[in-house]
This record gives sequence, structure tokens and C-alpha cells, in this order.
Amino acid sequence: MSDGTRAVFSALDNAKTQLYHFKAIVIAGMGFFTDAYDLFCITAVTKLIGRLYYFDPAKGAPGKLPVNINNAITGVALCGTLAGQLFFGWLGDKLGRKKVYGITLVTMVGCALASGLSFGSTSTSVIGSLCFFRFWLGFGIGGDYPLSAVIMSEYANQKTRGAFIAAVFAMQGVGILFAGAVSTIVSKAFLSAFPSQPFSKVNVLSTQPEADFVWRIVLMFGAVPAALTYYWRMKMPETARYTALVEGNHKKAANDMAKVLEKDITIDEASSKAPINPNSSYGFFSKEFVYKHGTQLLGTASTWFLLDIAFYTLNLTQKDVYPAAGLLNKASSMNALEEMYHLSKAMSLIALVAIVPGYWFTVFLVDRIGRFIIQLGGFLMMSIFMAILGFKYGDLRGEKNACGPDSKKDFCGGHPIMFTVLYGLTFFFANFGPNSTTFIVPAELFPARFRSTCHGISAASGKAGAIIGAFVVQYYTQDGDSNGIKKAIIGLSVVNLIGFFFTFLVPETKGKSLEELSGEDQDIGKNAEANGKNYRTDVGPESEMV
Repeated sequence: MSDGTRAVFSALDNAKTQLYHFKAIVIAGMGFFTDAYDLFCITAVTKLIGRLYYFDPAKGAPGKLPVNINNAITGVALCGTLAGQLFFGWLGDKLGRKKVYGITLVTMVGCALASGLSFGSTSTSVIGSLCFFRFWLGFGIGGDYPLSAVIMSEYANQKTRGAFIAAVFAMQGVGILFAGAVSTIVSKAFLSAFPSQPFSKVNVLSTQPEADFVWRIVLMFGAVPAALTYYWRMKMPETARYTALVEGNHKKAANDMAKVLEKDITIDEASSKAPINPNSSYGFFSKEFVYKHGTQLLGTASTWFLLDIAFYTLNLTQKDVYPAAGLLNKASSMNALEEMYHLSKAMSLIALVAIVPGYWFTVFLVDRIGRFIIQLGGFLMMSIFMAILGFKYGDLRGEKNACGPDSKKDFCGGHPIMFTVLYGLTFFFANFGPNSTTFIVPAELFPARFRSTCHGISAASGKAGAIIGAFVVQYYTQDGDSNGIKKAIIGLSVVNLIGFFFTFLVPETKGKSLEELSGEDQDIGKNAEANGKNYRTDVGPESEMV
């Protein structure tokens, strides 16, 4: 590696943790907070939308979304996310991380607001416009995945890089928690203002007309945190690794990092631009890329794909799982807003005790025990807990015919506490496991000029798995059939076990520089030699933590 380039990267890798690192975590993390909120808040409102727009008097039961409509509402954003991950991942390598970062945020803010304003005089038009805007919301969210991960990895120091990237991703858990909390608060406020009797007593009047505002407010709230961070995203400089390795401007990279790290890094003006020898680097669609990184990309993409089949199925089917776990009474015993309130409260509880802690266990331990062990252990524990849930599903959940005529529960005679514990542990080890590490590792393994693209491909593979969860696996949970759900959970257990074995394709990245992992330390040295460049670098003393 040339001396000038080495100075910039050495300053980044060896910098002490300081204020700017935490500012970067907050700026990138708030985007991810918004991503999670927007993707998962839909779980809290789908039952309410069903009551509002799909009530059929002939059925004598609360309105419920048809299976295809439910799958479309929950899955369309995932389709948009997949497209956004591929497109913005590629664009982030072509135009730079910073230029694209603002575009994704504006897209998320605009489409979150538009989702809540979904228009129409019929259920078909409302759902159609909702799905349209949620697709483009997902498109913006998709761009945030590769860009947030890559920006944080390229800003971070070598020692705590994993924890910094994991901290950004941990905001997904906080976003899920807030999705439940906001839904709880809004539904409770409207329930207090517009009380009604349960469906079993007043039928259609149990669905308050004012409830139509509730789901819209919940969806639109996702625009608030994203909008608050727009100014700070635009103030972030381009990452030094992109500026130096892709644009070839070492002087600008040194100046940008000197400002944020409070460290003097000077390079000869004559050597500030390093033209790249076209014969000394390889393209994305080249045999050399496949030879050097093909197996790694297969490993990161396949493990994320397998993980998201299970993870998104668990998240998107919470509304169906909570009655089985005894956390939610039968729909006919509640009015519309009451049902949403209790569903959101259960969602918040699971997020608080099982989902959020898993993320932060990863933050504190990922640079101590490594990504590989966390991912391997997470897949294994998820497989074990889901196997127990699957094989013992009927006993743990109970059955409908065991309930008396006046029972408020959908299922009786089961073991709801054990069901909830196993369900919560599955979430915990997903997040203290592959859900976090599959996000971290693709941001570390690949060369700077392909890093965003490869992360986008890996993340898009994950969303392909999530789409399978939304449109295929979720089909088996809709009617509450014990055998169908049992088969689905056992199938997900097998999927996690396959993920366990595919993890062996992914190398450990703990304690190594990005250039060492990607092979760029050798490539840059060859480039410098081929271009006949000599660099002079004066590096000032380390700055203290601020």
C-alpha cells in the first residue's frame, strides 16, 4: 500500500473512539430506526384495516383482510426494499455514499407521509394506493441498508468497527419497539376519546369510524425521525475510503478525515491525485472477482436469504401468533381500537424483552467473540427453539374446542407462558445472531469500489427470503390451522439449520482492517508501483476522546 493511502487508513483504523463516531452512529442509526418502524408498523394496523374495509355482515365476525390482500400489504414494501437495495447499492459505488444517502431519506419521508394519505372511496382503491406508496417507501428503505452499513464501516476504527456497525443496526430493534409504542399510544388515545362496546354486542358499531385516522397517523409518524436527520446527513463528508480508493483523491480524503478525527494528515499536493492503472484492478463481472470474493458473496447472500425467511415470518405473523400465545383475546370480545391497542401492547412487550436486548448483546460482544461464532450460535439456537415450538405447537397453544362459550381466548388448554418464552428466545437469538451479523459482514469483506454493491446484493437476497416469508409461509398462518402452522414452524427450523451450515462460507472479520479483508492493501501497492507514485505523509499525534 502506498504511504499516502496508508496514512489516511491508518488514521481511521487507529483513531480513538470520539464524538464523531457516535454522531455517525446516530445519523446512520436514525435512518435504520425509520426503516424498521416503516416496515414493521404495518403489523400493528392490518387487523384494524381489515375491520374498517372488509367487514362482511353475512359472516357474523369482525372484518378481516383476505389472505391475498394481507400478504400484499405486508409484502409489497419488501419487494420495494429488494429493488432499492440492488439499485442504491450499485449507485452508492458509482456516485459515492454521500450523494445517494440523501436521496434515500427524501424517498422514505415522502412515501411514509403518502402511505398515511392513501386515498379512495372504496376498499380496493385505498388498499391499491397504500400498496403503491409502500412499494416506493420500501425502495427508499432498501437504499439505506447498504449505504448505512458501508458508511459506518468506512468511518469506524479497526478495533470497534463491528460494534459501531451493530449499533447502527440495533436501531432496527428500537424502531420495532417504537412501532409498537406509537401504535399503543395512538390507539389508546382514540379509544379513550371514542369508546365502543365489543363486536359480540354491537356488531359493526364496534368499529369506530374515527379509527380510520389511527392507522394513517401510525404510518405517517415514520417520516418524523427521518426528516430530523436530513440536515446532518447532508453535512457528512464522503467517506475517506471511497474518496481515496474509488475517486483516487488522497488529498481530499486526508482533509475530510483530518476535520472529523481532529488529526493532521498531510500529503504532497503533487501526489494528491493517484490515477488508477486500468490493468491493475479487476471488474465486478470478472473471473478475478469470482475467484477472490465469489464464495464470500455466496456466503453473505445465502445466509441473509435463509435468515430473513424465518425472521420476517416471525415479525409479520405476530398478529396471528399473539392469540396463540395468550397475549391477545379473541377479536369478537373487543372493539376495533381495543384490539389494536392490545396487539400493539403485546408487540411492544416482545420487542422490549426479546428483540431489543439481542441487538445490544451483539453490540457489546461482536468485537470480543467475533461475527462467526455469534452467527453460528444464533442460527443453531433459532433452529432448536423453532423445532420445539413446531413439534409441540398444539400442546403449547391449546385448541379452540377446549374453550367454553364465554371464553375471551381463542385457544385454551395450552401453555401460553412457555409458548411466549420460546417465541421470545427465538427473537433474541435471531438478533444476537445472524440478523445482526449478516448486516455487518458484507460491509467489511469486499473492496471499496464494490462494497456498497455487494452489501446491496446480500441484503436483497435477504429480502427475497422475507418475500417468501410474507407471501408463502404466512399463507399457512392465516386461518389458525394447527397442522399448517406446525408444518410452517418446523420448516423454518430446517431453514435455520441450513443457514448454520452456510455460515461456514463466511470468514471471520474481527480485528482486521477493511483493506486487509478485501485484499486492497496488496492491490493499492501494485497500483502505486505501476503509476510510479511516491507519497510523503506527516501524521500528527493521536487526538484524545472528545
